[in-house]
Amino acid sequence: MVEATDPSFVVEALGIGKSFAGVQALRGVDFRVRRGEIHALLGQNGAGKSTLVKVLNGVHRHGSFEGAIILNGSSVSFASTAHARRGGVGYVPQEIEVLEQLSMAENVFAGNTGLGSGLIVRQRTLESQARALFRELGLNIRPSALVASLTPAQRHIVMIARALAAKPAVLMLDEPTASLSGSEVDMLFAVLRRLKAQGTTMIFITHRLPEVMALCDHATVLRDGRVAADLERSEFDEARLISAMSGQRISRLYPQHEAPRGSETLLKLEDVSVADGSGQHRSLRGINLQLRAGEILGIAGLLGSGRSELLGAIYGAVPYSGRILVEGREVALRSPKNARDAAIALLTEDRKRSGLLFNLPVARNITIGNLNLFSAGGIVRGAAERTAALRAMHELRVKAPSLGAAVAHLSGGNQQKLLLARVLMRDPKILLLDEPTKGVDVGTRHEIYRLIVDLADRGVGLIVVSSELEEVIGLCDRCLILAEGRIVDEFTRGEGSEERVLRSIAAAQARRAA
Repeated sequence: MVEATDPSFVVEALGIGKSFAGVQALRGVDFRVRRGEIHALLGQNGAGKSTLVKVLNGVHRHGSFEGAIILNGSSVSFASTAHARRGGVGYVPQEIEVLEQLSMAENVFAGNTGLGSGLIVRQRTLESQARALFRELGLNIRPSALVASLTPAQRHIVMIARALAAKPAVLMLDEPTASLSGSEVDMLFAVLRRLKAQGTTMIFITHRLPEVMALCDHATVLRDGRVAADLERSEFDEARLISAMSGQRISRLYPQHEAPRGSETLLKLEDVSVADGSGQHRSLRGINLQLRAGEILGIAGLLGSGRSELLGAIYGAVPYSGRILVEGREVALRSPKNARDAAIALLTEDRKRSGLLFNLPVARNITIGNLNLFSAGGIVRGAAERTAALRAMHELRVKAPSLGAAVAHLSGGNQQKLLLARVLMRDPKILLLDEPTKGVDVGTRHEIYRLIVDLADRGVGLIVVSSELEEVIGLCDRCLILAEGRIVDEFTRGEGSEERVLRSIAAAQARRAA
């Protein structure tokens, strides 16, 4: 048995090595987390973060990796995630994993009820305890509500509540803020600080450096499967963290771009509205906007403001009223096929639920939806398809073992670039990007920014929706502020600030409440 070298450590992962099909994901990693601290785990996509987390969480069972795991001073040998959970390891995954046809309370306590006798579960007790958890998270929501009716942000909060329900000694949060608005992030951070005060030890996996600076006590950076840096809070420096993650100094902020003057109008919306309908979509009212060739147009607003619904209407996925014109000609966008025929492409917000096809390999995930480009007489020309997929992977620097590799084994950043390769294969004139850098590391984020600017330089018109106000303000030529289903402000590059955005949103909310 391997014993801990220091009782102040709650978790020690010593000499961890793990490979997949001959590819070394972790190489002798030593990772230690002190009791009661919030410990950041950083690294670019593919650096080994997810693999290390799965080792700690029991996804990779004992014996499938090299090294030892020590928890509270004793060596542990987790055979499954359930075993790890019973041992005091809580885990909130990055991707949303919920049971849609169960209630919020049932999701929170799934597999861990203990709220009845034998096989009987007391529903009233279940909902009462779930309500108490939600109250602790600052949420006023019904535990009996079906998860299928929730937004991505609310689904993620359900997963956090699920992990907290087991009262873990160690709580691992993998990109917990990726689906949250600014106010929800503040609320979550308040909860995490309360948990820390109560003695809970947390491992915080994120790509957002400002969150590390604001919240964490310690940071470990992985690069190429090894520990590249291990820093106390007093040593935190954003440039140092970026350098450790990338192995080189990456230019901070955003590539320079200036929208061409007098370019043609590619897209025009006149009095576009989206009805409340069955409650699946937030309403939009009287939206008027223009997008010119070579312009990067940002849409800022809180979750639930109608940002994704606006993109959905333009892409023909959400019914709308009003007029939409493409290159001066009115088009009826009643389906995504109508939008694709009008040279409009969409990068979805949720790559797992509405983007990637996990039953298909890497190559087919790129070419699916574009097979007519490689077909003759209804037969797909395999050689042409493979050539196109390889070219797209090379252009976007998608890292995968082969064209036939499983998509599930790719890092989040490579999955995102794979989806970008798919939507760009048809050479769209108008590109809609819904949270394009969600859940990707700083290096991949920089690559996506560079791609956006390059596309604009080639005359593509882009609409970018992002929950990160700094990103919208820094990247886009012009920015529209959406609140309560309406455009409430507009500014061009150099005129905007996060304070202006938040003031505009607050004013719109106050007007509606009056």
